[in-house]
Amino acid sequence: MAVVTGQPLQSLCMNYWLVKSEPESYSWDTFVKDECAAWTGVRNYQARNNLRAMKRGDLVLFYHSGEGKNIVGLGRVEKEAYPDPTAKEGDWSCVDLVPVKVLAQPVTLAQIKADKPSLTCNW
Repeated sequence: MAVVTGQPLQSLCMNYWLVKSEPESYSWDTFVKDECAAWTGVRNYQARNNLRAMKRGDLVLFYHSGEGKNIVGLGRVEKEAYPDPTAKEGDWSCVDLVPVKVLAQPVTLAQIKADKPSLTCNW
């Protein structure tokens, strides 16, 4: 479904993660309608390790890659890592995510690059 990148951002003992998805493949609006999503299909070893490090209750920044290139919403890890049912071979994992809220103003990639401390703000 999407790639999970980076290390957790520490803020008062809670981890924040970034997941990305092409809006044409799986958009924030679809995620909200679904109410819960198994974050499957990740086939990058570091991203898989990040999925495995996610804990129930951790917050997830939902990033639209491709055309939009911005964080559009905030989700939460509902179920910790378990075997990815879409994997035909290999040792792959997925997590279950639920939407928490849409951001009033999307955070663009340019804003993130210009102001990295902005990721610690109150979402």
